[in-house]
Parts: sequence; structure tokens; C-alpha cells
Amino acid sequence: MPLRLLSFRRLIRSALWGFGLTGLLSAQAVRPTMLLLDGAVLGSSIVAVGERGTALVSMDQGATWRRSSTPTRATLTGVSFPAVNLPRRGWAVGHEAEILVSVDRGLTWARQYQGSNRTDSFLDVIALDERRAIAVGAYGLFASTEDGGATWSTRKIRAEDSHLNRISAGPTGKLYIAGESGTLLRSKDNGTTWREIRSSYQGSFYGILPVGENTLLAHGLRGHVLRSDDDGATWKETSGAAPVLLACAVPVAGKGVLLAGQARHLYLSADGGLTLSTPAGAPTTGVAELLDLGNGRVLGLGEAGATLIRLP
Repeated sequence: MPLRLLSFRRLIRSALWGFGLTGLLSAQAVRPTMLLLDGAVLGSSIVAVGERGTALVSMDQGATWRRSSTPTRATLTGVSFPAVNLPRRGWAVGHEAEILVSVDRGLTWARQYQGSNRTDSFLDVIALDERRAIAVGAYGLFASTEDGGATWSTRKIRAEDSHLNRISAGPTGKLYIAGESGTLLRSKDNGTTWREIRSSYQGSFYGILPVGENTLLAHGLRGHVLRSDDDGATWKETSGAAPVLLACAVPVAGKGVLLAGQARHLYLSADGGLTLSTPAGAPTTGVAELLDLGNGRVLGLGEAGATLIRLP
């Protein structure tokens, strides 16, 4: 179960629904020790989101942080800005079927969409550019915009209502979705149509990471890491991970691919997922997202907030 969905259930039990408060502490410097679930690197800036409507911005690669203004107290589970030079518009998504937009690189946020079913939960979002974005979530939730968020459309992209945990993009523009019950999906037309990718594992996947034009790494429950060299036509399991949840993976410049998730488990692959090693410095708490900051520095976002990981 990913941190993003665990926090969702915890918030149900804590009855934290329905607060319409804004981020009153938007001008204050803060320590990033709250639950953080996703982040985006924008040059030397970092945007991170998490519990109770938290959105943070660092202008110095994580040395200091300030709270951004948001219109919600719902947990924010995903954030994305387009992969262009100095993007301004980006989106954050979360529980209570919320989608927020920022037009100032994450300094302030406004509610752009909220579904009629407040129990719906978005789990991830990807900004294709400053007009197109796709959000995915629990029980097959799927929403997209083609006009910068002026309108959002929702639809089912598969018959099953499996949770769609993460959406990612490859170097050639193909999109991928990873979810529960062995769900792996691919789109070659910017999300208009989706096709199933079959693998031998029918448990939950929490990410599918393109590491080359046709090379994919899929990771999920119980330490499962699968590698494909033919865009998902065939898969081979990578051994070496403990049977723990692997929630996230990131390419680290000059080092390889780093995977993390459950507390005290960190894995590095220097050969594109063929083998795994265990570098020192694994966080002692759960990690929901990894961000490459360059020079062997990786920021882990999760239960302990923001934690710096240094790779040798």
C-alpha cells in the first residue's frame, strides 16, 4: 500500500475532511518535517506537497523552505510541472477529488477542479506542457485537460476499477501508468488511448520508469522489480531486493537508478535494473518520492518530510 493511499485512509479515520482553510502561514519559513508525498525539481527550485494541503517551495535546492498558499486542507499526493525551461504553470492533485493549479512556479495555488464525489482521491499527475495534463487516482480515476485546466474531463480508461498509482513519461513521448492488480498501461498518443502491458506479476505496481527508449523498470510490492528491453513485450525479474514495498524510483545522473519505499530499504542499480546494490544512508522512515538534485544528492520525500540522501 503506497504512502499516498495510506495517508488517505488515515485521514478518513481522523475525520479531516471538509476543511476549506487556506494556507495562512504562506510567508513563513518552515522545517519540512511533515508528511510529504511528491515533489518536482524546477532548476534550483523544488516544489513539494503533502498532508493537510501542504505545499512547500525551496529556492536553494532544499536548504530552506517556505510554505505556499493553498486553498485546501486535503492531502496533496502529486505535483508536476512540464519539462520545459522555466515552466510557470503546474498542477497538484490530492484527496477530495481536488486539482490545484499554480501559475507562479508553485508559490501560490488555486483550486481548478473538484469532482462531485468528495471521497475520490487523485494519486498522481503529469504535466505534458502548460496546457495539457493528466491526473490518475484510486478506483480507476482519470482526468485530463487540453486547455490549461479551464476544463477537465473524466473517463474510464479500463473496465476494472484498480487504483492507478503513478503516471510517467518516456523519452519518446510515450506515457505509462502503473497500478494495482498487475496494472501496467501504455499510451502512444498523449493519453487519448491506452493499451495493457502484460507481465508475470499480478500484484500492485507503484511505478513504471522509462530508463531508455524501450527499456522500462516496473516496481511494486514485496520487492518486485521487473525490467523490459522491448517496451513491455517481455519482462525479466530483477533479484536482490527485500520483500518490501518499493514506492518510487528515479534516475540519478552518473549513478544509475535509485529505488526506495519502505523504511530502511534503498536500492541502486548502476546497469539499468539488471542488478541491485544497497548503498548506505537509507532513510529510517518510509519514502514516497525521490528527486535527483545532481552531484549524487537525492531528496527523499515521505514520512519524515524531506531527507537528503548522498550517494558515493
